Amino acid sequence: MNLGNNICFLRKKKKLTQEQFAELMDVTRQTVSRWETDEVVPELDRLSQMCGIFACTLDDLVRKDLTSKEEVYSPVEIKKLPAFRMARYVMISPSPEQDVINYMMAWGKTSGLLAACPDAKLLGWDFPFVSQEQQMRFGLHGYVAAYVLPDGFETNCPGVEYATNSEAEYAVITVTDPHVRSFERIPGGYQRIMEYLQTGSFKEKFPENIIPCFEYEYDKDGIHYMDIFIYTDSVVRGK
Repeated sequence: MNLGNNICFLRKKKKLTQEQFAELMDVTRQTVSRWETDEVVPELDRLSQMCGIFACTLDDLVRKDLTSKEEVYSPVEIKKLPAFRMARYVMISPSPEQDVINYMMAWGKTSGLLAACPDAKLLGWDFPFVSQEQQMRFGLHGYVAAYVLPDGFETNCPGVEYATNSEAEYAVITVTDPHVRSFERIPGGYQRIMEYLQTGSFKEKFPENIIPCFEYEYDKDGIHYMDIFIYTDSVVRGK
């Protein structure tokens, strides 16, 4: 169903938060969230009100996939990233991504990093060393989050591992609004990079001082983006 995605897409295009849109519609933020996840279908008068706000037709809002009109993926580029220092932490849990991001954000405040550099980059990537039994029996997965430490910033704050990612060449793609359809758009970004590199798999071993792949999320002009990086020498190239 396209309706929920269309509402979310058009709201963000108007640079409205869920709270701001809820005020315009005279509903709660939770109602907007339910509309956007297709948990609840808005009544006809609400849909007509949305068409006025979004300047679209009712048929387009309800029947068409408006998100497909925008380019979701950027072209793949090859970039050489300079070496950088980082503070990282891994968690294994049923929902490790949000757990470890919350942990690192708290660490960023405690260490003084976010006070010194409010725009410090927070990277993330899957932690592969989780056994099949842990995954199948207990629903556990692993995820790593790491703050890139700016030049000149020093701290001995405990609770993380300090490491350096060596200079390396990465294939990079930008995904627009990756969480609109996260199980489609994010894997699609990885797939496009792998196709660009003419490969279908990663090597079993790669340098310990180079992250094989990672993600970086950010907002720009009211739109959410995700940059996906894959180390070009971490994949098995086609012959």
